[in-house]
Amino acid sequence: MEELDFMVLSLVDAIPPGRVATYGDIAALAGTGPRQVGRIMAEKGQLSNWWRVVRFDGGSQVAAAAKLKWESEGIAHSTGRNPKVRMQSHRLSETELLSLSVY
Repeated sequence: MEELDFMVLSLVDAIPPGRVATYGDIAALAGTGPRQVGRIMAEKGQLSNWWRVVRFDGGSQVAAAAKLKWESEGIAHSTGRNPKVRMQSHRLSETELLSLSVY
C-alpha cells in the first residue's frame, strides 16, 4: 500500500463514531486533492470506516449501504432515494479535524 493510501485510510479510521468528514477535509489533512481521496476510498475504502467520509453536501455515492452504518452510529440523515448526512450536526469541526493527525 502506498504512503498516501495509508495516510488517507488512517485519517478516515480516526474519525470518531457518529461523526463525518468530507473528501476535501481528508484531502487537506493528507496534502492531496478530494478526487485523489475519492479514488483511494473507491479502491481501498472497504479497509476503513468508509461511511464516515461524504461529499460536501452530505451525500455519498454509496448512500444506500452507508445509511445502515449511519443509523447504527446515530448519524442523522435525510430520507428518500439519495439520503444525505445532516452536516451541521455531524461534520467534524476544524479543531477536531486537526486532532485526527496520524503523524
